[in-house]
Amino acid sequence: MDQELKSTTRALITKVAIEGSLPVTTPLFQCSAFQTGSSHFYTRKSNPNSEEFENVVKTLEDTAFAISVTTGMSAISLTLDLLEPGDTLVINQDIYGCSFKYFQRLALRRHLKLVILDLSQKENLVKIPDNTSMILFETPTNPFLKTISISDVSIQVKKKNPKALVVVDNTWATPLFQSPTKWGADLSLHSATKYFSGHSDVMGGVILTDRADLHDQLKQDRFFVGCILAPHSAWLLCRSLQTLPLRMREHERVTKDMVRYLKDFSEIQKIYYPEIDGAQLKSYGGIIFFQFRDALKNKYPEFIRNLKLFKTGTGMAAVTSMVAQPFTGSHASMNSEEKYAIGLDEGLVRLCFGFEDPDDLKADLSQAFKAVSESEKLSKQNSVQIQL
Repeated sequence: MDQELKSTTRALITKVAIEGSLPVTTPLFQCSAFQTGSSHFYTRKSNPNSEEFENVVKTLEDTAFAISVTTGMSAISLTLDLLEPGDTLVINQDIYGCSFKYFQRLALRRHLKLVILDLSQKENLVKIPDNTSMILFETPTNPFLKTISISDVSIQVKKKNPKALVVVDNTWATPLFQSPTKWGADLSLHSATKYFSGHSDVMGGVILTDRADLHDQLKQDRFFVGCILAPHSAWLLCRSLQTLPLRMREHERVTKDMVRYLKDFSEIQKIYYPEIDGAQLKSYGGIIFFQFRDALKNKYPEFIRNLKLFKTGTGMAAVTSMVAQPFTGSHASMNSEEKYAIGLDEGLVRLCFGFEDPDDLKADLSQAFKAVSESEKLSKQNSVQIQL
């Protein structure tokens, strides 16, 4: 077989493989380039897998447009590139630690005015500066799961500057329970690494909007920067999104059950669970925080040593249950003064409930709390002996 015939045969095989296989799920388009005439042109511009992911997410959240990116932080970074030097950026005081630190660093480099407010308190909305260019917040917040009225914030900031952008990080609510653009947000952001993935095995992010002008600018910026979601990541996320409604129903059911159970523990001073109004936030599930009572706030190491089913680390919103200390984990990039200023100390614990049997999770937590209490009693006894 001569070389020309070999090449022709390969081309025919490829054509038959694509056009004649009729797969029931979208294949993985693991390619960097497309032939002339393709609407995709180059994977840095678009790819069938990333495009499919975008179509699924914008349908779930009922928006006109979606832009997929490599991570949730990439979504934030691309969004902040809409700001110009000298602009005013307003953020909520309770926000993911890396986001907070990134805002600080970017404000210094780009000469932005950074304003930090507690937007969960309506009386603080009047403090939003008249020259605000962008206001960015999570709801529910990380940590403490405070809810912020998107419509109240939007109305207030648009009165002062109609061109100001309202940006909501919707990661912890998910598109199933909250649609920020329906309540006045210009942009809705997600870390797809969390609930969209649900299995702690893929990273991604997405920006959603109803505004064609913002979509066009962000998509063009993504092309130049090169932060589009990779085909394999998009393929994995589309696979996971097929079970998102099932997973969120179970997260919701288990979380409510666990909150009721934890209310009876004397070791806990407070449980943080979002206020669900049934309108903006339709429901919630998966992640809660609790505060150890003061005498036990340094017992986190003892607590996790005795847990058997809860894995430690930064994973969350997945099929496996996780435990973390925000002070040394999600907010480690903030200094102690910044953390204490928002009420975050070593006694705050984040619990993420997976799909283990709830009775097993309860038993695991019960014996860990018991070990913490016994450790406290032993410490008191030793203290008394030393004094004697």
